[in-house]
Amino acid sequence: MTADATPVRGYLAGLQNSICSALESEDGRGRFSSDTWERAEGGGGVTRILSEGAVFEKAGVAFSDVRGPALPPSATAHRPAIAGQPWNALGVSVIVHPRNPYVPTCHANVRFFASGAGGNPSSWWFGGGWDLTPCYGFEEDAVEWHRAARASVAPFGDALHGRFKKACDDYFFLKHRGEQRGVGGMFFDDFAELGFERSFELIRSVGDAFAPAYRAIVARRKPEAFGERERQHQLRRRGRYVEFNLLQDRGTLFGLQSGGRTESILMSLPPVVRWDYGAAPEPGSPEARLLDYFLKPRDWLADSK
Repeated sequence: MTADATPVRGYLAGLQNSICSALESEDGRGRFSSDTWERAEGGGGVTRILSEGAVFEKAGVAFSDVRGPALPPSATAHRPAIAGQPWNALGVSVIVHPRNPYVPTCHANVRFFASGAGGNPSSWWFGGGWDLTPCYGFEEDAVEWHRAARASVAPFGDALHGRFKKACDDYFFLKHRGEQRGVGGMFFDDFAELGFERSFELIRSVGDAFAPAYRAIVARRKPEAFGERERQHQLRRRGRYVEFNLLQDRGTLFGLQSGGRTESILMSLPPVVRWDYGAAPEPGSPEARLLDYFLKPRDWLADSK
């Protein structure tokens, strides 16, 4: 089967709906608003935002299907083979910023890119993954998250999980801080090695497994009581999230370089954040343990045996 964006488009639109329904159900009060938009250069999307829910302070689930006659040089510097070609990029991106500091922030996306004219693209690939960014670490949560990630890709090859996990640890690293963004998960890009049909199956498995994996952790942590200390720590940790997304995230940079819709691209940013000059957690505190123990690349599944 040749690469075909049509079934991918249908799957991604349905995935957006199913993730929004799952998050609304977990929140209990919040509901997603919907913003349908078009892009002058070609294509468009639907951005859905939940604000001020009972559990989620902000959640965004965006579907995009954008295209153009050619990408700018800044977006093809590392992929010269697609320079000057028409292109089509589709994806669903998810970001959740919980209200309770004990509930971890999470991010997920699945995407498809094709370049070339007509219905038989000269280049195509899939990408995606999910990662977990706690403010307070819990080993049970990290193990369960990685176990779900492994299960979602296991049918497609024994080596994929280890490879995708390492890519996630490497990618979500704040170079200017010398610090991991979270406890990882899985990340892959430029993936076409299984052929279109089987690679598309992998993407569906990853996309479908995300909401159940995250909801299990949210349900366990959302009853935790918290106070002002935990809230201030959460706001400072959100600062790290902002730094990564604006300075390093490939999706953000690609969207801005390709003339994407800025409002939808920056939906990933938290609603409230703070930077305190020289702030550092007290040694031995739960806040310090996040940095000293949880924000270190480790084999959570091997360590849990």
